[in-house]
Amino acid sequence: MKRIVIAGGSGFLGRALTAHFLERGYAITILTRSPKMPANGAREIAWDAHTVGDWARELEGAKAIINLVGRSVNCRYHERNRRLIMESRVRSTRAIGEAISVCKTPPPVWLNASTATIYRHTFGPAWDESGEIGWMPEARDEFSIEVATAWERTLNEMPTSGTRKIAMRAAMVLGTGENSVFPVMLRLTRFGLGGAMGNGKQFVSWVHEMDFCRAVEWLIAHDELSGTVNIASPNPITNAEMMRTFRDVCDMPIGLPATKWMLEIGAFFLRTEPELIIKSRRVISRRLPESGFTFRFPFLRQALEDLLARRRLNE
Repeated sequence: MKRIVIAGGSGFLGRALTAHFLERGYAITILTRSPKMPANGAREIAWDAHTVGDWARELEGAKAIINLVGRSVNCRYHERNRRLIMESRVRSTRAIGEAISVCKTPPPVWLNASTATIYRHTFGPAWDESGEIGWMPEARDEFSIEVATAWERTLNEMPTSGTRKIAMRAAMVLGTGENSVFPVMLRLTRFGLGGAMGNGKQFVSWVHEMDFCRAVEWLIAHDELSGTVNIASPNPITNAEMMRTFRDVCDMPIGLPATKWMLEIGAFFLRTEPELIIKSRRVISRRLPESGFTFRFPFLRQALEDLLARRRLNE
């Protein structure tokens, strides 16, 4: 049976990928700090996410290793959180690279999480994989860019000649699972708070969780693809358009806007950073469509309608 190893598989994206590949007959091994007996049929193996140990044997003969490890950036960027955010990504990536390098039968492909936030703030044409890396003019620092570049640099520096490497620069993934932004935005909209955030002109890049999983499966199957790949819908939209679409699919005519100073206050109490909301991320993928991949949900309205219908089935 084909086997895939997922590091950080207990999070939102890990659970979505696990369900996707189990449905397709794959065996799934999850590397986690707190292994348990999952009900979905996957195996969970203990690892500390920064040193090579017995878990490395799981990579032998695997079809792919997918690394999703990384402390959430949805927090205040004080010194301790900065250290944890950076170390969780760099150390886990380095440990996987070291484990692959000593495998007798290494996995043929290593997919490592990255982020579309790496691209420069823009209101101009969308960035594809050749886009400019950078932050936004009024940013207080460039920590998010430092994290993303260190993450990818670690991946690229690991000597894994027999393993194809891909840095997945994913946009915001919309799904029904816990820790996805979709349920949060849905609640805000239903409470009448689904108005534009800031001036609403900033672009939002996104992707439906089904297309994210399909893209990962595509990348595993297509040996010609390596290096940097954006995983994002071909139709990013402005924040104002996004919130209007949320209101439409929820049948909510009212949506109170949140000005920039309100976002600053709200971000403080929510223990997050306002830049995560006001940065204009206009990102698309060139490499996926050129290789023949098609998005099942290219437009936000159809994506939200599908997610809302699936959520109602589970309520």
